[in-house]
Amino acid sequence: VLAGGGASLDAVEAAVRSLEDDELFNAGRGAVLTRAGTCELDASIMDGRTLKCGAGAGLRTVRNPITFARRVMEQTPHILFTGEGAETVATQLGVDRVEPAYFITPRRREQLDKRMRELGLAAASPDASLTRGTVGCVALDVHGNIAAGTSTGGMTAKMPGRVGDSPLIGAGCYANNATLGVSCTGTGEQFIRNAAAHELSSLVRYRGLSLDRAARTVLTERLDIDDGGLIAVDREANI
Repeated sequence: VLAGGGASLDAVEAAVRSLEDDELFNAGRGAVLTRAGTCELDASIMDGRTLKCGAGAGLRTVRNPITFARRVMEQTPHILFTGEGAETVATQLGVDRVEPAYFITPRRREQLDKRMRELGLAAASPDASLTRGTVGCVALDVHGNIAAGTSTGGMTAKMPGRVGDSPLIGAGCYANNATLGVSCTGTGEQFIRNAAAHELSSLVRYRGLSLDRAARTVLTERLDIDDGGLIAVDREANI
């Protein structure tokens, strides 16, 4: 998309959709399961040119949550929809829908069994293979516009209804042409507490730090070392 001179928003949506459709990642098909054995999907997207953004949380039948998030941004006056209300809006916005079982894979059932056993809540399967996590994309296009998007199934064996940082603008996703675009992954509660995505932008904008130094500051001083990571691109195309 970018090589063809396309918009950063289009690139972000296309990249994240491809990862949501790949069952190896914790987003869309193949996302991790709640304690109830269901998938509850979260995603957000942000346009650094206008600061417009959209998000969805607790989605159960939306095939590509990142597309839902973009349509929320572009076709509604709101930013974040959750639960049953989000499902209703998904119908109104005409996004692709699937049965909840579409998202569930044998690998994730095994992983849930293992985690439930660790929590003392259920017996485990003999083996559970861990796979890749939350997905995200940041992009800077030839017009100088930055966009960012994040999509996830959350944490294995999370309590139903739990929402992490991925659909929260300023926590797990942020984009601003004046600074940068960032997408985060890790322990969502920590990224929310520290407004990690916006903090990165603020360190660049108000303290004048380089992207690299700002990212290291967020990950090692604001967050604990094992809380997670991020990807980012600034307005000068540093990554």
